[in-house]
Amino acid sequence: MLHHVTFEVSDIERSGTFYDGLLRPLGWRRQIDTDTDKAWGIVKPVFFIELETKASANGALVCFSASGIVAVKASWQAGIDAGGSDDGAPAQRPERGGAYYSALLRDPDGNRVEVAVGPD
Repeated sequence: MLHHVTFEVSDIERSGTFYDGLLRPLGWRRQIDTDTDKAWGIVKPVFFIELETKASANGALVCFSASGIVAVKASWQAGIDAGGSDDGAPAQRPERGGAYYSALLRDPDGNRVEVAVGPD
């Protein structure tokens, strides 16, 4: 089981706005908010961003679980509206298994983010 995930970001406020938008439709809230660190979760903070002025995307991907297709679409749209870029519009992904539905984005630093619903 994972304890938490952290992405380094080059602009903490810009990325904070992006992740607020992306995670709000999933029921997550910001639980840590400093000048160098921010974190979100439902019960406790499990997804962190930290300021690193030389941050660069490293090919990693984090996938957030959604309660349904409507939440996947809302999260993806909120992420786009908050400065993210499309990396795979909301759609069925049969290569991941029968009922798998997801959307992919890049955060403002280019990190890959997925929101999905489907069989675990």
